[in-house]
Amino acid sequence: MQKAVSKLYHIPFWLVYHYLWWVVAMGNPWKAAHSILFSPYAVKFVFYVVLQAIAVYFNLYYLIPRYLEKGRLKSYIGYLAITLLATALAIVSGYYLSALLAHQSVETLFGRDTNCFFYFFGEAMPSTLASTTLAMSIKLTKNWISTERRKQSLEKEKLETELRFLKYQFNPHFLFNSINSIFFLIRKNPDAASSSLARFSELLRHHLYECNDELVPLEKEVAYLRNFIALEKLRQNRGVSVITDIPEDLPAEAGIAPFILMTFVENAFKHVSKDSERANRIEIRLRAHSGTLEFDIWNSTSPLDTAQAVHYGGIGLKNVQRRLDLIYPQQHSLELRDGHGTFHARLRVSLLPENTISSPQLFSRHNF
Repeated sequence: MQKAVSKLYHIPFWLVYHYLWWVVAMGNPWKAAHSILFSPYAVKFVFYVVLQAIAVYFNLYYLIPRYLEKGRLKSYIGYLAITLLATALAIVSGYYLSALLAHQSVETLFGRDTNCFFYFFGEAMPSTLASTTLAMSIKLTKNWISTERRKQSLEKEKLETELRFLKYQFNPHFLFNSINSIFFLIRKNPDAASSSLARFSELLRHHLYECNDELVPLEKEVAYLRNFIALEKLRQNRGVSVITDIPEDLPAEAGIAPFILMTFVENAFKHVSKDSERANRIEIRLRAHSGTLEFDIWNSTSPLDTAQAVHYGGIGLKNVQRRLDLIYPQQHSLELRDGHGTFHARLRVSLLPENTISSPQLFSRHNF
């Protein structure tokens, strides 16, 4: 009952639909309207509207769910044929009722000499079939659109869930490494450990309070990067030269996904060569211009560490590659190069306003 009431707004549609057919048949919209409202044909018009609507909804809400959607195709075709036949015959009775109420014979009212029944049926049956086909087409189109929207929504939710998983999987990984660094310094250099702990508190604050959005201000992410580098430089007392080229004036409104850059820096410190007989170095360069961030990082490596880095041996690089694919589809380029004892990672990524509503489905497509 509630479903039937909710479909009352369909009544104007059926009235207009059948009126248009009368306009086509008579060739004059005013003559068609007068015929419907002020002639015996009004009864016939009502029979067409009401009975075909009943047949349509019986098909949509009973026959299709009960038979067609359950794969019972033969039963569905049989019951649909019976429904169409019964509806057409019922509409034919409207012709005779119109003549009865007009106190005329059907032959006189409808201008027929003989075979009135077959003529009426020949009009009612194709019209009923057309109405049913139209309604099924509209219903199937609506269902297809709804299904596509649901699929897109599920895909978007799946990607966002995967993004959150990758993001939170990375955070404990990095925190574990940082805690190890501080633990190392506590025993080796208490003063340096105190300074490291202060910087580590800034890192924790960023983790807990400032990186919950899909995008964070670039300047905050770079400040986080500087703290991490300073923390690692305190820990690295084995002849590692760290060179940074990061400008102070960054675009104020630029935003970036959190922890994207950090992964490469952490990877460089993890895989930098440890050979005491050679110069071990890490070089970091960052540029932001024309809506694009260019990030380059080099580190000297040993052959084993290089192989591990290139083949994404660690959880960090695996995650950042997946996050880049999800957050910046066709909006980033990542190059990993190994040559002459140096590993080079070069990232180019589009910068978006940090207040942009970020989603894997909302980024515009742009090829580098």
